[in-house]
Amino acid sequence: MTPIELYRKGFKALVDALGYEDAVRFIRQFDGCNGDYTTKRHQWLDSLTMDEILADISSRQSNE
Repeated sequence: MTPIELYRKGFKALVDALGYEDAVRFIRQFDGCNGDYTTKRHQWLDSLTMDEILADISSRQSNE
């Protein structure tokens, strides 16, 4: 299987499992990013309380 065939087959599997929009979002997580992910992560996570995180998890689980 060529790299292009592998990509197409893998992307189709993602689309079948997640839908087009979420498959694209998944792929973009691995896109070459610039900047410092750790610093950015701390900027948006450090301000959250454990209760807020758990409430968000609970909310997402009930939407599935």
